[in-house]
Amino acid sequence: MSQTAEATQNLTLVQAVRDGLYGEMERDDDVLVMGEDVGENGGVFRATQGLIEEFGGDRVIDTPLAESGIVGTAVGMAAYGLRPVPEIQFMGFIYPAFDQIISHAARLRTRSRGRFTCPLVVRAPYGGGIRAPEHHSESKEAFFVHEPGLKVVIPSTPRDTKGLLASAIRDPDPVIFLEPKLIYRAFREEVPDETYTVPLGEAAVRREGADVSVFTWGAMTRPTMEAAENLAEEGIDAEVVDLRTLSPMDEETIVESFKKTGRGVVVHEAPKTGGLAGEITATLQEEALLYQEAPIERVTGFDTPYPLYALEDYYLPEAARVEDGIRNAVEF
Repeated sequence: MSQTAEATQNLTLVQAVRDGLYGEMERDDDVLVMGEDVGENGGVFRATQGLIEEFGGDRVIDTPLAESGIVGTAVGMAAYGLRPVPEIQFMGFIYPAFDQIISHAARLRTRSRGRFTCPLVVRAPYGGGIRAPEHHSESKEAFFVHEPGLKVVIPSTPRDTKGLLASAIRDPDPVIFLEPKLIYRAFREEVPDETYTVPLGEAAVRREGADVSVFTWGAMTRPTMEAAENLAEEGIDAEVVDLRTLSPMDEETIVESFKKTGRGVVVHEAPKTGGLAGEITATLQEEALLYQEAPIERVTGFDTPYPLYALEDYYLPEAARVEDGIRNAVEF
């Protein structure tokens, strides 16, 4: 019997977001989208374009400019059986909703002793690199990873984006789904037409290597891969691990990769102090100290407010900076 080829579309990451939302809304009538300009305008990045025509104003809801109200309303909806997907236009606008996320969404299962869960997904474009003004380029994922009761997901490819978003929407607990807007339209990938899931809590090894393990996520996966390929010409064989889910973190894959290479580098665009590079480093110290052959390098953003245009490229870890970090680890 001949096998039918999988039907796919060649999508950008932001198109995969839209495709994932469409698939879950079509599959489950309890899924709805809400946020500022998500309906008639299709969202600030057009991630929800066309959904209101397909599903109507009862399931694609344009809200006031009030992030606390958006997420607070979504918490109530989720508690009573709906699966809302509120959009925050930029991660830097999420702070007014922080109290609703931390004090209510993350605690509802524990507070009600399991009587209620809170199946909502807070979507937000995050990170820098698009020459945006203040509050539009934040990378503060560590805030949410620190909070028990929340899952935190950051995709780096269109195919993963659609599958991870479906898993997040189907999850019974709240998920912070951060979308790296720097690569919203940077490249395309074949994405299955049908709905599918990518499990939360599982990292992806993007490149096998023997000399050093490099851990990263989101938009930083691309410069990290570029650095690894460049260094291969120098004889340095770097393994690249894309975490995909930051909470729960796939400690098993992280530790096993480090045990294989004995050297580690963590790359993220958030500031260094209190960033997840420190958490990953501590985990490796606890779980694989006897395998360690060099200090673990951190290649990160700086401990400053995110800069405007002139210094933006300097702030973000680019391939050259990642290469320096990898060399430091290998040459120690």
